[in-house]
Amino acid sequence: MSALSVRQVRFRYLTLYGLRWLPAGLMIPVMILLMQERGLSLTQIGLVGTAQGLIVLALELPTGGFADALGRKPVLVAAWMVCLVSLAIFAVADSFWLFFLSWALQGVYRALDSGPLESWYVDATLAADPKAEYERGLGYAGTVIGVAIGAGALLSGGLVALGPVGPISALTLPVLVAIALQTIALVVLLRLLVETRPARGAGALRASMVEAPRMVGQAVGLLRRSRVLLALVCVELFWGFGMVTFESLLPVRLAEVVGDADRAAALLGPASSVAWLANAAGAALTPLLLRWLGAAPSAALMRILQGVTVVGMGVFAGPVGVLIAYLACYTVHGASNPLHMGLLHRQVDGPYRTSVISLNSMMAQPAGALGMVVLTTLADRSSVSTAMFVGAVVLALAAPLYLPAWRAGRAATADGSGTPPVGPGAPVAEPELASGLADPAAPATGAVSPEAVPTADVTATRSR
Repeated sequence: MSALSVRQVRFRYLTLYGLRWLPAGLMIPVMILLMQERGLSLTQIGLVGTAQGLIVLALELPTGGFADALGRKPVLVAAWMVCLVSLAIFAVADSFWLFFLSWALQGVYRALDSGPLESWYVDATLAADPKAEYERGLGYAGTVIGVAIGAGALLSGGLVALGPVGPISALTLPVLVAIALQTIALVVLLRLLVETRPARGAGALRASMVEAPRMVGQAVGLLRRSRVLLALVCVELFWGFGMVTFESLLPVRLAEVVGDADRAAALLGPASSVAWLANAAGAALTPLLLRWLGAAPSAALMRILQGVTVVGMGVFAGPVGVLIAYLACYTVHGASNPLHMGLLHRQVDGPYRTSVISLNSMMAQPAGALGMVVLTTLADRSSVSTAMFVGAVVLALAAPLYLPAWRAGRAATADGSGTPPVGPGAPVAEPELASGLADPAAPATGAVSPEAVPTADVTATRSR
């Protein structure tokens, strides 16, 4: 790794990061509509979606240990190969169980893919220059993910508008292009990512498997020590459930108001591109929100506003109104992510940071799986609008969970002392104040993370 300069490492990281998310952008506008086209009901689609969430939940923490023990490159290569197989199955699937298998493989892919590329970038940068500021590259990654997903969605909409081609339906075309791009990405990964592997062989694999339960136990122990941290992580339960509305039900709702699935997919391509620009604009509003209300109150307000935008998607009668509400939803989404992650980062320090961030991400997986089942079943038996309204209420119900962080921040400001981050060696104080904000008006960290991208990473999401 030391043979590369800091600039070369950053270029390779951003190139690979963009290639990782470009196929996901192609899939977002068409994945739900394609499953409907091939005969799945919304209830069945919801059950299919649970496969990914539950597998990510089971593998999120252990796979991080694999990457640290075996090396980032072999884990990433395995992940991207699994993604390629998943996309190939998705392209030809015509039954519930084939789609279920495709999404289950996406769960394996997402768990393996979560973290190694970013970890490689940081380690390679420090190997090239121990004093280098790697944060700049991480910030650029937030822009790259928006551009890659937006470009992929725009291309997807164009392909749908041009299709069908012979026996290939319009909704299948973006999937085939995504397979081609994923293949290219895998080849580029093999060429660009170089590392000195920390360990090899079955011994390293066994060691990482033994370490995984201890990592999980430590992460859960942190939640028991801090009421603030517990409340913040629990926000993900509501967020994961409610995100089904604008990630999975929005294409169905748009097809409903337009009256044609192919036309809806063609509209959703450019709309998704604009939505990611709106997401970036929302993130740019974060400093203003911090100065105006502070981190925790702003984060709570965003939860309520996002619920309002989802209601708009469900009640507006025409495609223009639905798409305006969709863009507003992603603007709020962009502002919410750095606020939430900034609050979360202030609760931990040192080696426990990664465990807590992984745990935060994991909480959304079972909630998203439950949301897919409940909301798609409700949409089938009642209406898509009703399901979106229920999801909107759940999103807004997360707002009070920011109160412990707000109260802890006020208390820390009042006595002029910042409380230490949570850790197994930290002193046990009043749980609510065990890990408060050192400065509630401090800037929130945060580029968009892959978890906040659409949950179907046949596909992408909860970049958180």
